[in-house]
Amino acid sequence: MVPVLGVGGIFFRSSDPDALSAWYREHLGVGAGCAAPGTDEADEWSWQVQGGPIVFAPFAADTDYWHESKQVMLNLRVSELDELLASLRAAGVDVVTKDEWDSPETGRFARVHDPEGNAIELWEAPAG
Repeated sequence: MVPVLGVGGIFFRSSDPDALSAWYREHLGVGAGCAAPGTDEADEWSWQVQGGPIVFAPFAADTDYWHESKQVMLNLRVSELDELLASLRAAGVDVVTKDEWDSPETGRFARVHDPEGNAIELWEAPAG
């Protein structure tokens, strides 16, 4: 028997939790009160998401995949990556893309940072 069914929450420290929550809701549709297409209606505490894969992977302490001053990096599964990136850029959010991040086997990636400098990897799975 495997008792764990999935991720129940993502919690991290913030110098201004209300402002940071508002940023995630506005720019990414993430957080309390948000619902992904095809899911149940959100409530004041939860974010309704679509089912799918979650990578749970510790990285080496000296990884350079994200800034060494941060303990974690969020990876958000997205659809319509190009449209999301255009929206983020229009809102003044810096977006980083690199050809070497993308592959037909794993999909496409982009990176943004929230107002507190936390890395957010946006991942669009390969079509199929």
